[in-house]
Amino acid sequence: MIAITIVRNDKRAIIRFTVTGHAFYNDPGKDIVCAGVSAVAIGAVNAIEKLTGLVPHAVSKSGLLKAEAPLSADPLRNDQVQLLLEGMVAALESIVESYGKYVTIKETFEKKGG
Repeated sequence: MIAITIVRNDKRAIIRFTVTGHAFYNDPGKDIVCAGVSAVAIGAVNAIEKLTGLVPHAVSKSGLLKAEAPLSADPLRNDQVQLLLEGMVAALESIVESYGKYVTIKETFEKKGG
């Protein structure tokens, strides 16, 4: 199963996300659920860099993607990052609606200072 965790701050801004596991919907190379989740999550990281010029800190390997939202001194760029991340969450929620047996999303909140 793929487990997605979205971590938000006290203002509901996404500060990081993690995608772990494999869907096992089908054989490797034919697994549309894994491919869909990977495309959406990696696409969001790439879109942030390409469209805002900010580089998210990200770690990616088989069965794992961890990414932190980059911060800018420019509030507009931070808003753009959040819009891209919220778009990612919306797309992932659509996948969960159809393939919830293979993918879960959990949102957590991080308190200030930790």
